[in-house]
Amino acid sequence: MKLSLSGRALTAGAVAAVTLLAGTTAAGAATAPEPAAPAAAAPDISVANVKAHLTRFQSIAAANGGNRAHGRTGFRASLDYVKAQLDAAGFTTTVQQFTSSGRTGYNLVADWPGGDTNKVVMLGSHLDSVAAGPGINDNGSGSAAILETALTVARAGHHPAKHLRFAWWDAEELGMVGSRHYVSTLSATERAKIGGYLNFDMIGSPNPGYFVYDDDPVIEKTFKDYYAGLGIPTEIETEGDGRSDHAPFKNAGVPVGGLFSGADYRKTAAQAAKWGGTAGRAFDPCYHSSCDTVANIDDTALDRNSDAIAYAVWKLTA
Repeated sequence: MKLSLSGRALTAGAVAAVTLLAGTTAAGAATAPEPAAPAAAAPDISVANVKAHLTRFQSIAAANGGNRAHGRTGFRASLDYVKAQLDAAGFTTTVQQFTSSGRTGYNLVADWPGGDTNKVVMLGSHLDSVAAGPGINDNGSGSAAILETALTVARAGHHPAKHLRFAWWDAEELGMVGSRHYVSTLSATERAKIGGYLNFDMIGSPNPGYFVYDDDPVIEKTFKDYYAGLGIPTEIETEGDGRSDHAPFKNAGVPVGGLFSGADYRKTAAQAAKWGGTAGRAFDPCYHSSCDTVANIDDTALDRNSDAIAYAVWKLTA
């Protein structure tokens, strides 16, 4: 997540199983139309697989000067890793280039074949870290979770009614440069096709909260329904409002939503009472620091948020 000027399980709402009873008809009688098949429930996202992606990001950073920042070799190696996974799974991938701070930037966009291309549901996370560290929570966590969700779509042979698109952004830490560039290149017609953009930035904070963006009511309700089914209260996300890659989409009139587990704000006593963790401590004490490593992840928050992403994909693309 971009630094502010201030310094800054299966669940709920899952579609109920329906048993279709095959009816018999008398000879000569008209055959009754078959009822529509129920929508498939979202599969569980393997947190072990999400963590394996994070371990790979950590290794990439270690081999490339300790970070995965814009314009550095660690970023491009991270993008190449994600792209190879998606290409092997059958996605159509595109690398979009731009220039920022005198360096070449790269956005990765992946489209899942099929679905109504006039009705696009898009998910995104920034893939770059700050130069100070490997950026495993910020934002390896969101990048790994949507990668594993995309791979789960492929493994499940999911055929959504709407078109599904994923993106990994560069240079978010410099002011959402990559996502702003992408949105600026869309024609008005192409922007209008995006029915919703879902953003995931820092979803495995070690002292986590469960925050939901309140921008679009349909997307917001989807995530709230998921967490209500787990019995976990949520709060409206305010710490990162306007500080991540949903902002360029929102400013262009695209409905947006997303999840967040907290950055450098401190958890209150009331929040600790309902979510656990330590009151008076930052949600992520390693925010934008060298200690943002694989040890800086809360597995439970990462697991729940990854499953929430899949739930939203299956629900919103039906």
